[in-house]
Amino acid sequence: MEQKLISDKASLVKRASYLRIATASLANAMQSGAFRSLYRGRGVEFSGVREYLLGDDVRAIDWNVTARNAKPFVKNFEEERELHILLIVDRSLSMQTVSSARTRLEVASEIAALLALSAEHNSNPVGAVLFSGEVEFVVAPKIGQEHTMLLLSHLDKFPQKTHGSVLENALQGACKILKKRSLVFVISDFRVAGWENPFAILASKHDVVALKISDAFDSDLPKAGTIFFRDVESGAKKLFPTFSKNFQERWREDFAMREKRWRTSVTRRGGVPLCVSTSDDSLAVLSDFFSRKKEA
Repeated sequence: MEQKLISDKASLVKRASYLRIATASLANAMQSGAFRSLYRGRGVEFSGVREYLLGDDVRAIDWNVTARNAKPFVKNFEEERELHILLIVDRSLSMQTVSSARTRLEVASEIAALLALSAEHNSNPVGAVLFSGEVEFVVAPKIGQEHTMLLLSHLDKFPQKTHGSVLENALQGACKILKKRSLVFVISDFRVAGWENPFAILASKHDVVALKISDAFDSDLPKAGTIFFRDVESGAKKLFPTFSKNFQERWREDFAMREKRWRTSVTRRGGVPLCVSTSDDSLAVLSDFFSRKKEA
């Protein structure tokens, strides 16, 4: 899918009708079992009992019901098909920086909207945890258009100007609000320490996709001479010689090393890494991701 979704700054709520149409293929990919490799073994749910028939597995006999009725009954189970989805979205200051047409936050919000609308299309419960330097909004997975619009309205809200990132708290909070095994998307730039252990705990109970938002400047700096760079979180400034070929090479090497380390960290802790750039077509990246998972 080559369709571009963010050609304007219209709010997600105003664009909801168009986005619902655009996510049809994405919703179908999710519904058709594209996540089978992610949530293999989700299990089955007890649906009742029935009389024993010749050929039934004797291990399925419900001995209590059998004793009460003086004839054998077996337990019935149905495959658990309802997929609960939780979106954990980073709205910290580092997500609000921009070197291109879109900020990391705009891309993260759009991705969250696409996933929420796909879940609505499939009647899958979807919830969210939005955070910056503090947790801003939490809602457990629910079904319905009204609920989806509530999520979009909170994604549209301008984030609070708080320093730092409470990704660790958001991951811990996710464990508390999820009542059954769910598919969790952690959408962040992961520019914070201390997220690994709570991420591992969450991934041990749920299927977690770590979706990292990057920017062109992360890997390649423009040759603009010697300029100051300021960290939006700490306010620290540093002078970088962007004209230097050696500096440019070291910048790219450092990015590649950090990217590899992040992917390894996510995988070792039971998650699935996925990178999206601010220059990417979000819908195309997600569709490709689901397609590859379906083929796996």
